[in-house]
Amino acid sequence: MSTPSVTKGQDAPAARNAAILAIFLLVDSLHFVWARLLYAHLSPAVSAMFVLLIGTIEIGIYGLVTKQLRWQIFKDYWKFFLLLGGLVALSTYLTYDAMGFIDPGTASFLNQISTVFSLLFGLLWLKEKFSAVQYVGVGIALLGLVVFTYQAGDYLRLGTLMILIASFCYSLHAAVTKKYLVHIEFVNFFFFRLFCTAAGLFAIASVTRTLTWPTWQAWLLLLLIGTLDTTISRSLYYLVLRRINITLMTILLTLSPVLTVLWSLLLFGTLPGKQQMIGGVILVAGVFVVSVGNQLYKYYVLRE
Repeated sequence: MSTPSVTKGQDAPAARNAAILAIFLLVDSLHFVWARLLYAHLSPAVSAMFVLLIGTIEIGIYGLVTKQLRWQIFKDYWKFFLLLGGLVALSTYLTYDAMGFIDPGTASFLNQISTVFSLLFGLLWLKEKFSAVQYVGVGIALLGLVVFTYQAGDYLRLGTLMILIASFCYSLHAAVTKKYLVHIEFVNFFFFRLFCTAAGLFAIASVTRTLTWPTWQAWLLLLLIGTLDTTISRSLYYLVLRRINITLMTILLTLSPVLTVLWSLLLFGTLPGKQQMIGGVILVAGVFVVSVGNQLYKYYVLRE
């Protein structure tokens, strides 16, 4: 009689993890969709600035209520946070601006190249070791990128370049974080990174002379997107990261472009072109091989 209760007890955490992962994938797949929705209301720098500012305020309130927020941390590591904020600000701005040239599904497929950038940063800068299978994965991903962009129109090329630079900057931010992050607990790290990112986007909006005050309709979108795409999405990201293997998480995140394509079709009636779809699938396949490269290498090469 005790066996069923044990089984239920073991299944409950797995079910919770699956539910959390499913919600995260759903929220994560909307990132480029949100950017496209805001494109019609505000300039890219301003919409991105307000989205990050709303997330900053929400995390800041949480930090103050729970008495976790400590400004001394920013005082001690302000150069580190300014660097991260600048990289993420540029990445976010380019992501939002690219929505004037390519559809969210196309951008989401192309954004998978960030995994390859991360691997290269790990190899060349962080001196990490990778298997031969992972190098094959990089080759496959780059082939997908070539197919994706070959003989593309001028607008697609410009949007593609924006997403590639945005992915490079975000991957560099992740590498900098991994190399130099001291022991800073999550709330303080996240708040000050968001704070500096919002400040960086304010600087971009000022330089480009696009600072405007949103309409009330735009504010409704900004509040929704700032909460879902910043506060909830990133919190779920770190929660999932703590609960499942990072390799498994990376593999599952390759599903995100598929969901984004479906959202784009539903909301905007747009799809990537046939060539971009083929190139995107090849790129994602390469990312998949990169993500599981060590496991494949150990199983097929070292098992003897």
